[in-house]
Amino acid sequence: MLELYHNDMSVCAQKVRLVLAEKGLEPKLHHLNLRKGDQLAPGYLKLNPNGVVPTLVHDGRVVIESTLIAEYLDEAFPAPALRPADLADRATMRIFASIPDQGLHAACGVVSTVVAFRHQYLALAPDEFRRNIEETPDPARRERKRLGIEKGLDAPFVPDALRAYDGVLARIEAKLTEGPWLMGERYTLADVAMTPYVTRLAHLHFDGMWARRPRVAAWHARIQARPNYRAIRDFIDPGYIALFDRHGPEAWTRARAMIGA
Repeated sequence: MLELYHNDMSVCAQKVRLVLAEKGLEPKLHHLNLRKGDQLAPGYLKLNPNGVVPTLVHDGRVVIESTLIAEYLDEAFPAPALRPADLADRATMRIFASIPDQGLHAACGVVSTVVAFRHQYLALAPDEFRRNIEETPDPARRERKRLGIEKGLDAPFVPDALRAYDGVLARIEAKLTEGPWLMGERYTLADVAMTPYVTRLAHLHFDGMWARRPRVAAWHARIQARPNYRAIRDFIDPGYIALFDRHGPEAWTRARAMIGA
């Protein structure tokens, strides 16, 4: 039996849902409201002490961390295979699949917060807002979150986050010279890993970041045409999209100047 604790718009949860959809797996879903702090409830923290989503439970055994969950699912349910058989190619795939864990996820969190999510937090009652900040387990994440909400695009770490994102897009553009997917002719966990982060930019109206990267644009179009993209499309929260639409275009005008796009 498969169970997935997730959030509809979480990029990490999207990654795992993409793998599940590609393999035709239908887990029992438990949706967590991250703004209300469901991920910090004592019962959930027993499953995932990091207080984040997603968490997979397979036959009663818990697996956490989206990159590890994706590989776990490919090993537990090997068809269709999402990793190259060749060990050297598999290592290359893992380099791309681990990019979010090497800084892209943090950059995505910064950009998403300062552009849009801060407005959700600022709308909370003062006590609820304070509790949400104080209960964020990791001190560094807690302070970054607070500054991003309070200062928005003026937070000191925003330019670095945008440049990190831009650098990843440059790597994707270069890798796509080898074929339609990041590992050439085969769709793999590398493509799965990058999909939510590029999609988030599109939702934020930051797709100008690949205006001069035609391979990224074509890859993203192919990604959206794949059947497993329903793992993102079917879970879109209209309220989030409205928030992105309201604040994204103006934010992009400022962000574009920061990265010289």
